[in-house]
Amino acid sequence: MKLFYNANIHTLDSSNPRASAILIAGGRIIAIGGRDALERLAHGKVEKMDMRGRTILPGLTDAHIHIQHYALSLSRVDCETKTKEECLRRVAERARTLKPGEWVLGHGWQQNDWDGNFPTAAELDAVAPDNPVYLTAKSLHAAWANTFALRLANISDDTPNPKDGVIQRGAQGKATGILLETAMALVHAAVPEPAVGEIEAAIEKAQSVLWQMGVTGIHDFDRRESFMALQSLRARNKLKLRVCKNIPVESVQQANDLGLRTGFGDEWLWIGSVKAFMDGALGPRTAAMFQPYEGEPHNKGILNMDGEELFEHCRKAADVGLSMTVHAIGDRANHEVLNAFEQLRKYETQNALPRLRHRIEHVQIIHPDDAPRLAHLDVIASMQPIHATSDMHAADRYWGERSKHSYAWRTQLAHGAILAFGSDAPVESPNPFLGLYAAVTRKRADASPSAGGWYPEQKLTLAEALSAYTFGAAYAANAENRLGKLAENYHADLIVLDRDPFEIRPDDLLTLTADAVMINGEWVLSVLP
Repeated sequence: MKLFYNANIHTLDSSNPRASAILIAGGRIIAIGGRDALERLAHGKVEKMDMRGRTILPGLTDAHIHIQHYALSLSRVDCETKTKEECLRRVAERARTLKPGEWVLGHGWQQNDWDGNFPTAAELDAVAPDNPVYLTAKSLHAAWANTFALRLANISDDTPNPKDGVIQRGAQGKATGILLETAMALVHAAVPEPAVGEIEAAIEKAQSVLWQMGVTGIHDFDRRESFMALQSLRARNKLKLRVCKNIPVESVQQANDLGLRTGFGDEWLWIGSVKAFMDGALGPRTAAMFQPYEGEPHNKGILNMDGEELFEHCRKAADVGLSMTVHAIGDRANHEVLNAFEQLRKYETQNALPRLRHRIEHVQIIHPDDAPRLAHLDVIASMQPIHATSDMHAADRYWGERSKHSYAWRTQLAHGAILAFGSDAPVESPNPFLGLYAAVTRKRADASPSAGGWYPEQKLTLAEALSAYTFGAAYAANAENRLGKLAENYHADLIVLDRDPFEIRPDDLLTLTADAVMINGEWVLSVLP
């Protein structure tokens, strides 16, 4: 039994919001309140710790992360650079450490942060002529490959575009090295797949990085190999994050055949929703829009399917008790998803099926007429506040005046939708304190674009934003009865900070880290004396 006292505890439990002591046993919270009362409850051997006024919060959950991709990205070339030249320098540096023919893999470039133009294969050829190079964009909806990599993937100037994808070509019809959406898979298929053991080791190592950020739980959106690695970690008792595991829509028929349902698993690893993709992303201008992108009169993005086709997937999931979660960024994509969810709600009622907790991932821009529909349909708005500050210049450039309807957290909250916040890592940093900063300021770390922030009417209070990383994330994972606040019989998942986020300047959120992290009643990270 553990008793922590002289603490500044924000429980995020509305019935008991503040406390100074917490009693823990068997991985659960026994009681929370004052020291004297808790000492009377304690029995047997009690480990007591004076917290010396430090702040304790519930553990934070990243409600949208690609844990396999994030974990592997920690050892790949970091291409999130201020200039294209720096990215190329890093590629050249990595290539010099490899044998000829070995792959140079990297992630994070974004042409909008450079000169606005897509880079080319020739530029990679110049710095790594003897190695295939494959660099995924920050959005994960575009990739940059050199000629060596294109050749290994059998991509020529005459290769047709795959469905819902584009092999970008120059004025003379030659492939430029840029692959959009499903065209990425052509080169990805030529890259040697990491073994499940390699993924498992990478995830195990990445856990400690996430703990330092105060993350104790995640909702994972990677696929089969990630699930296998997570199961192996769980079997070896090495999984030290709470994981809600979503499954790809391509597997919905198999899941239906098996009768797999949302919630199956245990308190460490359980099934969440079926994940579908409705469109692309803002960066490569493939998010599906009602009206064309600014300056591109013929480009409305890529819509992978309409609402009717999505509903067919939803129906198969609902028949066995699986909820749905759908990637939708553009206003047209969000409209189609909401149409499908409206049909799904009717289908659930007509067939006496459970009213499951469905989600839209990102909701980056939504038509004003559709904004109230998430709350009306009880659809969770799974959003990533750090996207707003990362994407604001691109949004203004490509969406123009429509940007006032983008990343609209306050709008969704006002309509009554539940927010669940995440990062989409490795698209962005999984650090929730950076997300909190973005949510309450609508500014970048350099204070741009202005003192008031970008479309400041969409700002949240710290309490509202923190709720989306705790209660909202737990609710979206059907775990709000055991996660998301510090209360009796909840999991003892908590973080210890040397500063109170409710008392510091918003700018100080950028440098906030966890001094200690407890998961299931055991310290997984601690720098406490």
